[in-house]
Amino acid sequence: MMLCDECKSRTACMHIIKIVNNQKTEKNLCAECAKAAGEISLSFDTQSYVHDFLKGIFNHGLFVDPQMLRGQESCSECGMTYTDFNRKGKVGCSACYTVFGGQFEPLLKRIHGSSSHTGKIPKRNGGTLKIRQQIKKIRQQLEQYVINEEYEKAVLLRDEIKNLEKEIGLSGKEE
Repeated sequence: MMLCDECKSRTACMHIIKIVNNQKTEKNLCAECAKAAGEISLSFDTQSYVHDFLKGIFNHGLFVDPQMLRGQESCSECGMTYTDFNRKGKVGCSACYTVFGGQFEPLLKRIHGSSSHTGKIPKRNGGTLKIRQQIKKIRQQLEQYVINEEYEKAVLLRDEIKNLEKEIGLSGKEE
């Protein structure tokens, strides 16, 4: 833990380097002393300063095409635009997911590896849940085989579904 170079009592949370007339000076300051010295001009929250700093870099025209900002779609419920979402890092309301769904999908895939939520599977009763999810995936694949008229493959999947349903005690009509 490093103390502030000015007040010598609070924990320093900033390292400031100034170069004036080829003279380099370095200071370690707490948020209060940095604000008092005019080193920072925005409200400073130690929990979110990194997030705000990065957000500031991306939202001051360095990486945003001004042409993209014109005619943006906004949420009919809360009025939020996709640029607002980028700036805040949060959606305004549940309707935003519908309005910006197409723009969220690539972002979710990049961050989470998938854009659909499957949730966690509990250890107790997890086996049954895993089999139910497996049946659901196989049914989707079965539908595609029927649509593509690949009936031989569809029959194999139908039999696999029946076996899985027997394993967890389903009659085939439930789910």
